[in-house]
Amino acid sequence: MPAAPLSQEEIQDRLTGLPGWSLEGDRITCTYRFHSHFAALGLTVHVAAIQDELNHHSDLTLGYNTVSLSVNTHDAGGVVTEHDLNLAARVAAIADGHGSR
Repeated sequence: MPAAPLSQEEIQDRLTGLPGWSLEGDRITCTYRFHSHFAALGLTVHVAAIQDELNHHSDLTLGYNTVSLSVNTHDAGGVVTEHDLNLAARVAAIADGHGSR
């Protein structure tokens, strides 16, 4: 059974506890900036491991010193669900440890 879509209010409320994350259309997004490409790459690898563990994957983009994530739940019709916010919370919890600024 697919995850249930969250209301705009539920999403906005949960995003207040996730610095840098925002709702853009039907997805939640965030871009983390780092002092180097290597630090950005480190977060990318860590995020990939979390996504595999959760079996929930974002669009993940590595730039020179940035990592951008954009996520919604495809099997729920491309809307934001609890799965997306759980992934965002896990990423937010580790981003500072990788030197995010």
